Amino acid sequence: MVSEKINPAFVEPNAAPAQPELLVSAVLHLMSHYTAHSQENNGCVKLASVIQRHLKALADLPNLAPVLRATCQQLSEQWGSVVESTMPQPEKYTLLSRFVSSSRVC
Repeated sequence: MVSEKINPAFVEPNAAPAQPELLVSAVLHLMSHYTAHSQENNGCVKLASVIQRHLKALADLPNLAPVLRATCQQLSEQWGSVVESTMPQPEKYTLLSRFVSSSRVC
């Protein structure tokens, strides 16, 4: 039977007090999914971005042990690099291609 009570941290995360254990649990879960799926399709940029944000949130918690905050900050920066490297690069247009494409539109 499903419990009728829902943890308020899941319903209103901004109103609930910070729960470092929940964030650590979530980020470890996300990292394991990223690793499992990265072998199939070179990783998912959205998943890497969520991991990076979770680590950043942990690094910003004032009541976390300094060594854990520093580790989360460092890992957040590393995952940020993963996100940047997997993002599709915008197309670069030369001046000539800009003129050609703009003349086609008119």
